[in-house]
Amino acid sequence: MTTDPTSTSAWSKLQGLTENFEPDFRKRFAEDPQRADRYTLSAGDLYVDLSKNFVDEDILDWLVQLSEEVGLAERRAAMFAGEHINVTEDRAVLHTALRRPATDTLVVDGQDVIKDVHEVLDRIYAFANKVRSGEWTGVTGKKIETVVNIGIGGSDLGPVMAYEALKPYVDLEARFISNIDPTDVGETLKGVDPETVLFIVASKTFTTLETLTNAKACRSWLLNGLEDRGISADGAVSKHFIAVSTNLEKVAEFGIDPDNAFGFWNWVGGRYSVDSAVGTALVLAIGPERFTEFLEGFHAMDQHFLDAPARENVPLLMGLLNVLYVNFFGAGSHAVLPYSQYLHRFPAYLQQLTMESNGKSVRWDGSPVTTKTGEVFWGEPGTNGQHAFYQLIHQGTQLIPADFVAFANPEFPLTDGDTDQHELFLGNFFAQTKALALGKTAEEVRAEGTPEAIVSARVFAGNKPTTSIMAPDLTPSVLGQLIALYEHITFVQGIVWGIDSFDQWGVELGKQMANDLGPAIAGDPAALAAQDPSTKGLIAYYRANRR
Repeated sequence: MTTDPTSTSAWSKLQGLTENFEPDFRKRFAEDPQRADRYTLSAGDLYVDLSKNFVDEDILDWLVQLSEEVGLAERRAAMFAGEHINVTEDRAVLHTALRRPATDTLVVDGQDVIKDVHEVLDRIYAFANKVRSGEWTGVTGKKIETVVNIGIGGSDLGPVMAYEALKPYVDLEARFISNIDPTDVGETLKGVDPETVLFIVASKTFTTLETLTNAKACRSWLLNGLEDRGISADGAVSKHFIAVSTNLEKVAEFGIDPDNAFGFWNWVGGRYSVDSAVGTALVLAIGPERFTEFLEGFHAMDQHFLDAPARENVPLLMGLLNVLYVNFFGAGSHAVLPYSQYLHRFPAYLQQLTMESNGKSVRWDGSPVTTKTGEVFWGEPGTNGQHAFYQLIHQGTQLIPADFVAFANPEFPLTDGDTDQHELFLGNFFAQTKALALGKTAEEVRAEGTPEAIVSARVFAGNKPTTSIMAPDLTPSVLGQLIALYEHITFVQGIVWGIDSFDQWGVELGKQMANDLGPAIAGDPAALAAQDPSTKGLIAYYRANRR
């Protein structure tokens, strides 16, 4: 059974509280000097300032009450315990088990999943150590110098985001191929030596169209490259390809030694899988020790989400605030703005995590949702976004809540004379949330000597909600904490809305149609005639212009 959130007393109370709510951050901070302290929380290494959000004590109390009335604590416990909360696929949801210590035990469907996780993890670590030490070599005996991960969706977005975020810890280069556009393969393999490359084919079933197509292209590239050098390609695939898959038969058919296939389980959704075998490229790049720290960061946030009281629980409160903005203030999107170039792929990663999870219009029981669900997540790093889309956030007509993420210590502490570049950078971080909250009045604009005709154009309304997240450094552990934070934020929103955040049927129809259209694209008259007029015209244009 699911509780319709709109039927709860908390929902009705929140409607009343928000109907005429005036954020007026200037007034709120002036009247309550302790506001920032009261609404700033810690979770692991993260320092999280919620004070520039549309909250007061009443709203927070009733948001927490809403979570209680929809049974969030019970659903959270069910997830961590391995109950089948992914109802449309009848599966457990156990990404949290991927980062639990080996000393734990959790039996789900007759299997000790913690034991299973660490058996696979130990195999990945042992393999990574062989590659990184030079014990594992390519077919000509040369040490591996480049790892190329071939995947798509969760088998790409997570590993590439984490690799980019942890560049300071990388000592083995990794590259990533995901798009079926042949340009992706061609550009990624430029400059790669076929004698020193290791490919990872990441596909649980080893049937994913895009991944297998790209893997076959890379296999041909490898074999042709070796033969062009007069090198026998016998056994080359088994020395230059490994798999992240559980379909050992198809792995072997491809030419990969099944002993070099690392699996994961149907209780790991793709967008929750970077800390599973899907992260093998990251293990190879940064080493098992750093990957262990990465997992420990996830686990620290998991424990905070499980154990922290509601009013101190950062993922819970951030998830509830997102519900507040979507359902009571009409927000349709949410910006994530990392003031760290290393996190330049983090917003893209969150797009899959949040939008594939909560882009749903039916509830667990198959009935239509009774609220708006989901929001568009987007963003860019640092000051780049300030010169692109911040105009819309500051002076546009849409409400766009934003999360700002920054770190106290730079990887490159550059100075130019007396100018500390990182402090200049963080000055922008601090200034943007201040400006969004406090704005600039017409009187302040006039006081600067601005001509009256353009005063209104230079007024900033302020009262734009933001959350500021800081940590000392962007370490593997902190990255794990950030990812887990947003995993649990996503979970909280899904529970309130009564939806299954762990299936993704919406991605299937287009993929099915792409396969079905093959004969029409190839020119089969009957298949082409069966298409709708628009599709028929597009295919005709393609066939007429393809050289």
